[in-house]
Amino acid sequence: MSLRNSKRTEDRSAGAHPVGERTPLIAGNWKMNIDHLHAIALVQKVAWTLRDADHDFDDVEVAVFPPFTDLRSVQSLVAADKLPITFGAQDVSEHDHGAFTGDISGAFLNRLDAKYAIVGHSERRSYHHEDDAQVGRKALAAIRHGLVPLICVGETAADLEAKGPAAVPVQQLQGAVAEFAAELAKRADAGETAEIVIAYEPVWAIGSGKAATAQQAQEVIGRLRGALGEALRAPLGAERADAVAAATRILYGGSVAVDNVAGFLAQPDIDGALVGGASLDAASFAGIAQFRRHVRTA
Repeated sequence: MSLRNSKRTEDRSAGAHPVGERTPLIAGNWKMNIDHLHAIALVQKVAWTLRDADHDFDDVEVAVFPPFTDLRSVQSLVAADKLPITFGAQDVSEHDHGAFTGDISGAFLNRLDAKYAIVGHSERRSYHHEDDAQVGRKALAAIRHGLVPLICVGETAADLEAKGPAAVPVQQLQGAVAEFAAELAKRADAGETAEIVIAYEPVWAIGSGKAATAQQAQEVIGRLRGALGEALRAPLGAERADAVAAATRILYGGSVAVDNVAGFLAQPDIDGALVGGASLDAASFAGIAQFRRHVRTA
């Protein structure tokens, strides 16, 4: 049985997101946690918890990002039970196929019905030394294979001290966009579209229990939206570039929890959350997805 509601039942007058056409996205990045057996149980519990709360999945999208070894199990469960939860991979190769041991092609992920692929997470940048150009090439590969790249940017504590909150995230985004802007232009000329999602995750907030304030996140995310439009003006033209920037969902990530998510989502440019540790607990993750019901504390 589908969990998708036939109509929206809750009063949204006090809790509606300020942006009309950008559907909020609550995305759970499991990182290297949860094996394929426990993945089934977790996704089921999240889905049924939200069903019992009359969650409208058309109103707020819910996605999970399991380890690669869990994706087939999650795909089978979502398809068999017709769960309205989307899912994606935590990384994708910049290559399509070939002698790239350990890489996972976007073509493989597409065949698994994955919708998203995270690229540029700070842990990939730090531990695997991925730079902005490689992140952009991975985003390009995702787009070519019908996936939505979820492009992560964010500053370290040292970056924050030396350059302020927005300089490094904007630079990272510009470097990545340079690699796939031509593909967006080609598709636009053909009357096609390709979606991207951006996540601002200040590295100093990830796993620290100390999130940015809603106002701090809004300041950076607003500048990221402007930078996206500027980066696309040359290949797309001003009007189309501004339209893409206005339509692109930008998430906040970094110690997101039930008690602070509504404050972030009250901001005009913040369209969701990339959730780490809290996504491993069904009740916590479902609670975050129901941010419209929370009293804003921002």
